[in-house]
Amino acid sequence: MSDPYNVTADELKQFIERFEHLEAEKKDLAEQQKELMAEAKGRGYDTKILRKIVALRKRQPDDIAEEEAVLELYKQALGMQ
Repeated sequence: MSDPYNVTADELKQFIERFEHLEAEKKDLAEQQKELMAEAKGRGYDTKILRKIVALRKRQPDDIAEEEAVLELYKQALGMQ
């Protein structure tokens, strides 16, 4: 008869190791993104704006339009236009 705790421990170890592997990949990707932004900055691009564009591209157009409309309304209310 096999020990059920041994199987569970092996499975748990596999989950932990897979998670650690993904963490290492995430760290590598973050470093690559950092290097890419440094390259873009070196070519004269504004990296703050690039990051905003990336964030906008992830969102739905309707959400963006609604946010921009509210922003314009608030700016008008504060005399910023």
